[in-house]
Amino acid sequence: MTLEGYFPNLLEAPYQLTSPASAHHNCIAWPARDQERWWWPDPMGQGYWPTGVPREQTLSAFEQAYGTLGFARCEDAELEPGFVKIALYARGLVPTHAARQLPQGRWTSKLGPLEDIEHDTLHALEGDWYGEVVLVLKRRVEQDESSMG
Repeated sequence: MTLEGYFPNLLEAPYQLTSPASAHHNCIAWPARDQERWWWPDPMGQGYWPTGVPREQTLSAFEQAYGTLGFARCEDAELEPGFVKIALYARGLVPTHAARQLPQGRWTSKLGPLEDIEHDTLHALEGDWYGEVVLVLKRRVEQDESSMG
């Protein structure tokens, strides 16, 4: 199946592939800039999950996980100079995906074990697979990430 088969909104929203498929990391690790581990709060501890954060598939646990990196809840996903934002997707109240905003305002996503893409809108990945954006977090841009995508 093509990416558009999984995410039909990509047919209407410009996107580009930015790296090949990889099972080393996932969409939850990607906004944390971790390309070495698969982040997931599985109860058996098979995926990486920050120490002290409940291993639960809840918005609260995901918010706490990103909180260990300095992210805090914010009002919207609009580009805000000096900040990097993460958007959390969920089906109902169960987190499914996370995307990171790039300095020019586009978004970057790791699609599970599939490719990494840049997409213009958060709506591009909303639908049956990931649900919809339910929470946006932000933190001040660190000096070493201000020039990184």
